[in-house]
Amino acid sequence: MNSENKTARILEDVKVNIKIKLSALWVVLMMLYIYADIFYLYKPGQIETIIAGLLGPFPANQVSLLSASILLAIPAFMIFLSISLKPTLNRWINITFAILYTLVDILNILGEPWAFYIFYGLLETVITLLIIFTAWKWPRQDS
Repeated sequence: MNSENKTARILEDVKVNIKIKLSALWVVLMMLYIYADIFYLYKPGQIETIIAGLLGPFPANQVSLLSASILLAIPAFMIFLSISLKPTLNRWINITFAILYTLVDILNILGEPWAFYIFYGLLETVITLLIIFTAWKWPRQDS
């Protein structure tokens, strides 16, 4: 075959909007949270802890369950907010909440002996750091 007849077939690299990137990162974070929590139920003795009315080390009551619900609702809302908010507010809300969740992820794995949970915690930390980095590097437009 003649080299002149070969056509270069380069794959198109479409630039993805930063809002979509941030939203996708929050989706990944939520999926990691969900899977980690599901697998956590398989730890020996975990069902008994739940039956005993405990949410981790805390009693499962109105306050602890509402607090946990709020903590997990924020990343879910960030999926939408990352797409819909104006750039300046969007950037700072993404950075602020990603810093908060980086701290939450690190605190969750401190003293944790189970490798799968440490693995998820490290992945979650990487994702929140990527959110911070992505939002921090928000492209600027010429005025």
